[in-house]
Amino acid sequence: MKFTNSLIKGKLIKRYKRFFVDIKVKNTVITAHCPNTGSMQGLLDEGNEVWLTKNDDPNRKLKFTLEVIKVRNNLVGVNTHKANKIVKHALEHKLMEEFKNIKNIKPEFKYSKDTRFDFLCDKNLIEVKNVTLNREREISEFPDAVTSRGSKHLINLKESIKKGYKPYVLFLTQIQGIKKFKIAKDIDEKYYENYLFAKKHGVKFIAYRCNISSKEIRIEKKIKIIDE
Repeated sequence: MKFTNSLIKGKLIKRYKRFFVDIKVKNTVITAHCPNTGSMQGLLDEGNEVWLTKNDDPNRKLKFTLEVIKVRNNLVGVNTHKANKIVKHALEHKLMEEFKNIKNIKPEFKYSKDTRFDFLCDKNLIEVKNVTLNREREISEFPDAVTSRGSKHLINLKESIKKGYKPYVLFLTQIQGIKKFKIAKDIDEKYYENYLFAKKHGVKFIAYRCNISSKEIRIEKKIKIIDE
């Protein structure tokens, strides 16, 4: 997924009210949209280098959007709205071994009256989870906050097997240099329990790392999932 506009570099000042972030760009402080509703644990230290995109749409109140944060010399993609675009690009360009032979890609698949999954590819249901948590060296984690919605998805994915679907959860790690992934069970023990339950009953879990630059974010390679 390529950025349509050049990224603007700045320094993080603070995030507040979940959707607002103040950034210093040269000698000016601007307020940008923060497109990430998670806790963003470990990412929000004052002075961190960040990159923004600008949108001149007159209907937008905030012209800038936070895209990337640099933490411990690693770039982290924080725009959760871009996660499905990254995955769609990977599906179209056969970048994930599990889905190289698919013929049809249907985004935002309505599975039931109150449940949508991110993709239906032939009979493969794919739920994408954007991963930005990195507390241990070269290990990414999900979730960074309690997610009852995530647990609901796991139960529905497990039930989908009875209807003939092949369900997957894809942990999209938007962090450079990561080699392994695990569930943050100390943050959401219920999600961890549902993960083990769904895995036992046939839901497939995969994790891929992204390569991040000022030009694009794209899936780079598969990483190992470790259980503890």
